[in-house]
Amino acid sequence: MTPGIDFKLLRIFAAVVRHQGFARAQQELNLTTSAISTYMAQLESDVGFTVCRRGRGGFALTDKGELLLSETLRVLGEVDSFERYTQSLKGELGGTLTIGVLDTTVTDPALPMAEAIGVFSSKFPGMHLNLLIRSPYELQKGLLDNDLDIAVGFFPAKANGLVYQPLYREQQWLYCSDRHPCFQQRNLRASAVSEMSVVSRSYWSQTELSRHGFKRSVATVESMEAQLILILSGRYIGYLPEHYAQSWVEQGRLKVLLPSEFGYQSQFSLVLRRGRSRELPLQAMRELLQTGKRGSKR
Repeated sequence: MTPGIDFKLLRIFAAVVRHQGFARAQQELNLTTSAISTYMAQLESDVGFTVCRRGRGGFALTDKGELLLSETLRVLGEVDSFERYTQSLKGELGGTLTIGVLDTTVTDPALPMAEAIGVFSSKFPGMHLNLLIRSPYELQKGLLDNDLDIAVGFFPAKANGLVYQPLYREQQWLYCSDRHPCFQQRNLRASAVSEMSVVSRSYWSQTELSRHGFKRSVATVESMEAQLILILSGRYIGYLPEHYAQSWVEQGRLKVLLPSEFGYQSQFSLVLRRGRSRELPLQAMRELLQTGKRGSKR
């Protein structure tokens, strides 16, 4: 990196890339597009090359801009980590802790997120908490981009640069609703179920779908609530976490299909960006979730 480069310029650069353009980055940066343009021109002057192009084709990074972005995110992450660490040494821990989780975890007894947040907020009253619901891919990307500090979820594919700490396994069953033709059927065969219209998840690969016994899906969702809606329509079958579907089962609206053939468990993990495990707030939240997990009943 060029000696003497202004970290403010790097933060503006990262924000512009995050929002894919000058205009979209205005609100976060609280700057006009002309001011952003001036700062970006200064950055390009400092580094000695063009980092991005704008035009009718939209916003795009140059090849060197891509490399600069990667290094920028790494450096800014280390600077933020250092600032948080020095604050903790002074006993003046503040700032923001951004946590990312999958949807429907509020009904999961194995993940005491609400309890952990309550204890954490009492221990660190000066910290602002930001809780986001994201897909597995978005959680990992958020950690790598330093938009998230900690994440909890199921991750079919692991990402380099992240550390995964197993927490527990979540039970998943295949469900149909009381409006589906097979709800009243007995002696269902696995081969027949495999031919039914099934809902897939956007982060499932074809290999993942095949592992569960299906050749293809006829609908795709990004959230469990969307999956539940499609299943309740009576036109589809699909997977749901046991804890999330339980109340609908008790109401007689959902039924598990062939649990021994189609049931499976998802490994939930707590994930951090590599190199951040020493930070006091992350250590505290990790310990709260791990301790609460050990005390929960499955």
